[in-house]
Amino acid sequence: MPIIVNLDVMMAKRKISLSELAERIGLTLANLSILKTGKAKAVRFSTLESICEELNCQPGDILEYRPE
Repeated sequence: MPIIVNLDVMMAKRKISLSELAERIGLTLANLSILKTGKAKAVRFSTLESICEELNCQPGDILEYRPE
């Protein structure tokens, strides 16, 4: 898939764990893990907004397009 999820990179830069981020944004650990591993088929703007607020970043810091 040409959409790459760099959530793990941003989390490492901000020194926050997956469980801590999930708790802060009100998402289950399982759903956030699916997003982090790139297995999600879609992401809600509200979820993306919450992640960006907590990690103090832009959507482009998390999502990247790489043509195949």
